[in-house]
Amino acid sequence: MTHCVLKVTNHRFNPAGCWSRPIDSVLFQPLAEDFELFDQNGYDLTPLEQRFARANHRAYHSHREHRQAIKQTWFEQDYQIEGAILNHSNLFERKGYGGAAREQLLAWSHAMPRCHILLALRPKWGLDFSMDYVDRSGNAFELLHWEYDGFDHDEVDSMRERMTPVLAATDWSDAAQRLLQHKSEWHDLDFFGQSAWKCRYFGIPNERFKMVAWA
Repeated sequence: MTHCVLKVTNHRFNPAGCWSRPIDSVLFQPLAEDFELFDQNGYDLTPLEQRFARANHRAYHSHREHRQAIKQTWFEQDYQIEGAILNHSNLFERKGYGGAAREQLLAWSHAMPRCHILLALRPKWGLDFSMDYVDRSGNAFELLHWEYDGFDHDEVDSMRERMTPVLAATDWSDAAQRLLQHKSEWHDLDFFGQSAWKCRYFGIPNERFKMVAWA
């Protein structure tokens, strides 16, 4: 069985919780479509949020089909075709609005009340780690998918520091074989049941995610 080797990146969260720079265009006025597909409990950016990200010189990236998010890679793995395979591992951020950026949204809100969708956002940071397993015998399952969100940068970053060595040191190939031996205990559980069972099994904190960003 191929041994799973993970690489920890040097990426870190940006502790700044709010955009402060306004969109530099006197001609721009937000339309309804600039608020399309607003994500109240995740990290997907509306078109207007993407404009503020550019104005504040912060990169965002494609995140599944139409989605855009402020994210950085947390763990990496060389290309694998079998065994323990890292599906994805990211550090996510969602910003609130302060300073001139907030004043700009407030000015627009008289004609476009949907600006209050963004004005009500709380800054949020999140961890996401997803490890799968597949072998030539036909076994295929999610080894661990662990997500952790929070509105306090220091608290979430402390969890990143706590979890990074734990996840990096885990022998995921061996873990897969051990989970297969206990398959009858977790396989028929629902999503949340499997998550709780695997967190207990690996001795890690329970997941905490989908926290609604509106204040």
